[in-house]
Order: sequence, then structure tokens, then C-alpha cells
Amino acid sequence: QVQLVESGGGLVQAGDSLRLSCAASGRTFGTYARGWFRQAPGKERDFVAAMAWNGGSTYYADSVKGRFTISKDNAKNMVYLQMNSLNPEDTAVYFCATGSYLTTKEDAYLYWGQGTQVTVSS
Repeated sequence: QVQLVESGGGLVQAGDSLRLSCAASGRTFGTYARGWFRQAPGKERDFVAAMAWNGGSTYYADSVKGRFTISKDNAKNMVYLQMNSLNPEDTAVYFCATGSYLTTKEDAYLYWGQGTQVTVSS
């Protein structure tokens, strides 16, 4: 199994930046995709960004394109989400996940972290 732990969330003001980190452990061999999803209060979990573990392919939700950047460190088995120009609509619990192929679809991601809270004030 794969274990994922997110960190880096917090309370910031609109326009600020945050960098989320996700540490992976366990049997990650064979997984191809690393992704970030978020869930605002009372809403379903939505796709944010994803990338191939070995390669440069990336996907971004339209709502974060140009503001968020997903990156990784293969040697450290880490994935990151750099979030710039944050606004209150970005407030959510952010989850990292890994799956067998690169996609924006939540059901393709088999392993999930427990989430880190990001709160953006006006």
C-alpha cells in the first residue's frame, strides 16, 4: 500500500502564496500519476492539478491555471503544489493522491492523504 501525508496548509490573506508538500511512502512503484484535489465545505472534492511521476505531463483545473504549479522530487518521493495569487475561493482541504495513470478523474486515484487545510481570507 501507499501512504501519503500532506503538509504546508495554513491561513493566509488574498494574494498570498503557499506551497503544499506531499510525502509518499510504501509501495509506490508502478504508480504513474500524482495529483492534488480539494474539497470546500459542503462541496464535492474537485480536481486541482496532476502530473506524471516520470515525465513532464501536467494537468490543471481551469480555476487554478496560471496560479498553481505542481512539481515533484523523485529522489525524495515528494510532490508539491505551489499556490500563488490565492483568493477566498481557494479555501478548501487539499488532498494529494496517486494512481496508475495520469487523469483528472478522481476515481482513478487509489491512494489518498488525509488532507491539509488552506484558508484564504479577504
